[in-house]
Amino acid sequence: MVKILANDGIHPDGRLLLEEANYIVDEDKIPQEALVDRIGEYDVLIVRSATKVTQAVIDAGKNLKVIARGGVGLDNIDVEYAQSKGILVFNTPNASSRAVAELSFGHIFALSRMIHLSNRELAAGGDFKKLKKNFETGAQLRGRTLGIVGFGRIGQEVAKIGLGIGMQVRAHDPFVHEAEVGLQIHSFPDLKINVTIRTESLDKILRESDYISLHLPGTGSAVIGPAEIAKMRAGVFLINTARGGVIDENALLEALESGQVGGAGLDVYENEPTPKEALLRHPRVSCTPHIGASTIEAQSFIGMELADKILAFFGDDK
Repeated sequence: MVKILANDGIHPDGRLLLEEANYIVDEDKIPQEALVDRIGEYDVLIVRSATKVTQAVIDAGKNLKVIARGGVGLDNIDVEYAQSKGILVFNTPNASSRAVAELSFGHIFALSRMIHLSNRELAAGGDFKKLKKNFETGAQLRGRTLGIVGFGRIGQEVAKIGLGIGMQVRAHDPFVHEAEVGLQIHSFPDLKINVTIRTESLDKILRESDYISLHLPGTGSAVIGPAEIAKMRAGVFLINTARGGVIDENALLEALESGQVGGAGLDVYENEPTPKEALLRHPRVSCTPHIGASTIEAQSFIGMELADKILAFFGDDK
């Protein structure tokens, strides 16, 4: 009997698939500090971003055969160590790509039309006519240049939306030289447009973009710091729905104050769940609490992809 700990939860659609195969699925959250004492009971550990799968957890998981991450990144799992112990490690890179891309554009729209700030000030009792005057300098996106840093599945979904809006789309990725982005108009299922985007240097993207959207894995150090921000166009908009720490937040705050960065859309932060208050309250920051994959559709897709991969691994050996 396969026993699964979904320590950060799993969508009911995925749970149903596993239970139909007579697997036991436990969603009772085990605190991080107690995980070492309990993980030995399970064959499979499913996590999101909250649970850290350390060497100590892996060593204690004497029955562990699979560690699965519901989402894109694997930076909260010691992947090399797990693999050295013969444990399969996988994530669900396909399931949430569109959801994250759409949130990125949610921030782009909010910043371009100052929706986040006008909402705050209007709800706080601001004078309607005065606010109407204050927010009359919004920007339209058609014809603007969108630079995408990190051109994997999510970056390519962002490109599709940008192209559909009429933006000039550029991309950088050290591992992707070009990608064919397919635009599908759902009202016309037989109509599909393929656009090939060739990636460029990071320096070029930084210097020539009006909007820069980041879709990189966590590296432990900032990719966008003072030197990179200094290369950007004055008034650039920065979007980070990737990983906290990809942007140097102190450098970002300085650039927001100087006007070098016109606005930032942030879904992830260096310190979660307690981001810098100066960022959360800044009038040029549109912020969300790490909800990139938090749509009904994406959560269902993630749950089913997790279940499919786990079932495929165990096959008929239940």
